[in-house]
Order: sequence, then structure tokens, then C-alpha cells
Amino acid sequence: MAFSLAPLLLHSDQVPASARSALRTAHALPAEQRQAHLESAARILYQELDLDCSDARELVGLAEGTCS
Repeated sequence: MAFSLAPLLLHSDQVPASARSALRTAHALPAEQRQAHLESAARILYQELDLDCSDARELVGLAEGTCS
């Protein structure tokens, strides 16, 4: 099980609304259906907050990968 700060990100006004929405959707779904929404949230954090891709993915509880 990966550590995730997603529950905290859901309540931060500094996180883009689109990322919060993707995280809310991800956490409302069964675990096997969350991946695409977590990927979307990480991509938004990467693009809009200028975070490093690996940092954005780690914040939402994803392993290494790409944000493009």
C-alpha cells in the first residue's frame, strides 16, 4: 500500500480544482478503477503547479511513471 497525501490535497485551495475533482473521483471508486484518475491528478499537479513529475505522482500515491 502506497502512502498518499491525496486526502490532504482534497482540502487545499492551493491545489487546482481539476486535480481535486480527479482525486475525489478516484477515491469514490473501487481500487482497481482509480489509476486513471490518480494519473490525471498527478498530471495536473505537474503541469499547473510546476512540480517535478515524480513528486506529483508520489503526492497522489502513485509509483514511478510519466506525467505527459
